[in-house]
Amino acid sequence: MLPQELNIEDFTYNLPENRIAQHPVALRDNSKLLISKYDFSIDNFSNLSNYLPPNSLMIFNDTKVFHARMIFHKRMGAKIEIFLLEPISPTREVESSFQAKNNVLWKCLVGNFKKWKSEKLVALVKIDKVIVEFSAKYIFTEGNSQYIEFEWNNNNIAFGELVEHFGAIPLPPYMNRPNEASDNERYQTVYAKQEGSVAAPTAGLHFTKEVLNSTKNIGIIHDFVTLDVGAGTFKPVKVNRMLEHQMHNEKIYISFDTIKNILKNIATRNIIAVGTTTTRTLESIYWFAMKLKFDESAEFNIKQWEPYTYKDDELIGQKDALKMVEKYMISNNISVLQGITQLIIAPSYKFRFVNILITNFHQPKSTLLLLVAAFYGEKWIDAYNFALQNDFRFLSYGDSCLFFLNNQLK
Repeated sequence: MLPQELNIEDFTYNLPENRIAQHPVALRDNSKLLISKYDFSIDNFSNLSNYLPPNSLMIFNDTKVFHARMIFHKRMGAKIEIFLLEPISPTREVESSFQAKNNVLWKCLVGNFKKWKSEKLVALVKIDKVIVEFSAKYIFTEGNSQYIEFEWNNNNIAFGELVEHFGAIPLPPYMNRPNEASDNERYQTVYAKQEGSVAAPTAGLHFTKEVLNSTKNIGIIHDFVTLDVGAGTFKPVKVNRMLEHQMHNEKIYISFDTIKNILKNIATRNIIAVGTTTTRTLESIYWFAMKLKFDESAEFNIKQWEPYTYKDDELIGQKDALKMVEKYMISNNISVLQGITQLIIAPSYKFRFVNILITNFHQPKSTLLLLVAAFYGEKWIDAYNFALQNDFRFLSYGDSCLFFLNNQLK
């Protein structure tokens, strides 16, 4: 059955509210790890390297969560919450927008929007003993999003500094609690580097320097890609038939050195993806190569159902795909490949690069759960039931699991 024909009701389970982790465990690597190789077993995440094949290639998403949630108040007191989604002008790049020292326009989600009409919202932000007048002005609405212009009265202050001091880490909607100071550290991986996400790549939250070193000690090579996680990651599937679901877009970045590294190791090493975001990024590389096969000037923009349109005899091998991308980057003098992926991975999908997955437990009826079901097969429900029966904690601050693709190792 094609993924378009799947019924989302087949990918659900009963998740009691008290099993949704509201806080992380005291120590990152003291979370539980479910090992789903042949049978199910339980250990601490700190012992992860005991279950990984030596001399593998482990790839992480090094995106960094920014303080995307901002609270303004109208003169009469009404609270208006502005959730930053993506920059529009003068640049569409997050890091460049954060460096801006004049006004910027962002696409946002606005809470309590009905109470905000034409009034300019103003807040006073203290940065290094300097008080900055920071304002938000509504411009227009498109779909469910609002376009908001931000201005401030000090051109020595960058927009990113205002966001850092005035905004808050955007906790997922199922964490029904206020932000705490500890979230600034704990809702961020220890290797986070590239600022641009409004949600954490949560599989990576369990890693500590000690765990990273323990994997290196068994010959595992580390590499990084970047996928800026958008608010769409929490978007529930509200239709029965997946064909009617609109998958969200996310920006991805892959360096030339990473492409070369995967190409060098793809034939001999297991590829371990830390998280579903890393998995989507790696798999999207293959489908960009398929686009290049038919059009050398193709854009790196993978539509959600695009991979399912190719015939088997059109598909190319892993090495050929990577060589094609490598050639494209050399020809166009590209050091970091940028793209957009809308790829939806669901049962019947055949994985091209990833054969080991480290991930958290995901919401019922979610596209993230579909990816797990595609990777691990029908036994995903057995793994989740085992976790529920053994007091595992679920979702972003919850515990993790280790899945092997079809129980096969190189």
